Amino acid sequence: MSHPIDAHIGQRIRQRRWIAKLSQMAVAERLGITFQQLQKYEVGANRVSASRLWEIAQVLEVPVAYFFEGIGAPAGDAPADPVVIDRDSAEMLRAFCALPEAQRAPLLALTRTLGTAQA
Repeated sequence: MSHPIDAHIGQRIRQRRWIAKLSQMAVAERLGITFQQLQKYEVGANRVSASRLWEIAQVLEVPVAYFFEGIGAPAGDAPADPVVIDRDSAEMLRAFCALPEAQRAPLLALTRTLGTAQA
């Protein structure tokens, strides 16, 4: 069984890879590892060393701290549950980030309105 923080980091690697529209094979090739090894990182089956995490951050163009966002538990407390983003959510995020800034605010307002109307 994987440690919750290893699983969280793996999920963040997968999410960022989806957002960047990169396949496991493409990321693995850039890292000089097999795609199976990347799969093991993404599911938390294998721990990611500090040096490898730095390399992954470089390939995915994020700071290393990105992988720890959302944990936020004080020392001694259990880590927070990882936030899971499915492919549809990742695609929406990609599309939203591609919009000009002037279009983002109205779209966000519309989404919030639709979300509260469903509740």
